[in-house]
Amino acid sequence: MLMDEPFGAIDPINRERLQNEFLRLQAEIQKTVLFVTHDIDEAIKMGDRIAVMREGGRVEQYATPAELLMAPATEFVEDFVGADRALKRLALMRVSDINLWEAPLAHVGQATAEVRAKLDAADVEVPFPLLVDGERRPLGWLSERDLAVDVVPGKPDSPLGPVLELDDVMRDALADLLQHETQYAPVVDHRGRIVGVLSVEIISEFLASPEAKTDEHSAVERPHD
Repeated sequence: MLMDEPFGAIDPINRERLQNEFLRLQAEIQKTVLFVTHDIDEAIKMGDRIAVMREGGRVEQYATPAELLMAPATEFVEDFVGADRALKRLALMRVSDINLWEAPLAHVGQATAEVRAKLDAADVEVPFPLLVDGERRPLGWLSERDLAVDVVPGKPDSPLGPVLELDDVMRDALADLLQHETQYAPVVDHRGRIVGVLSVEIISEFLASPEAKTDEHSAVERPHD
């Protein structure tokens, strides 16, 4: 099927709705569609593979959205995808798609000596342990003052800050970190239980890694709400 600028003359709100409905239908019918658009954001959202063409019908690059964004083949492609291509890459994935840190956890009433030992042995850059309840739900970060007493207090000295979920879009998760002026945040599952810690450093390392150039999901499986 050939679709030539099918949403080009539609206002932005209805265009997004139609795009999402198209992806929903595509997940059911799984039909090969050649989609023509001049909107790179639309191409990244709708396509499994993208051909970037310039004057004269010359193909500058044919690649997956992730490869196009993180490894543009020419200066023309780099300019075409835009300076915010790293953020566009993060919009293609969810927090569950990235490897998280395993934070050292603490419980109310636990000996702080045990918690300090966990912190010293942890292979992460989180400077403080995370206090959790009996269901492993995060309560807050323990400070040096919290760790200066014999047992972990019931109320942490430092606020919890943002709490992320596995289904959060990575771009939105990064925005939460920046908005709260923090380098890291706990990530919870659908029951609110801690599963790891996401940090600005993890995101930066991912964007610099070979994995950032590969697509984990097809267009119909990516975030598009």
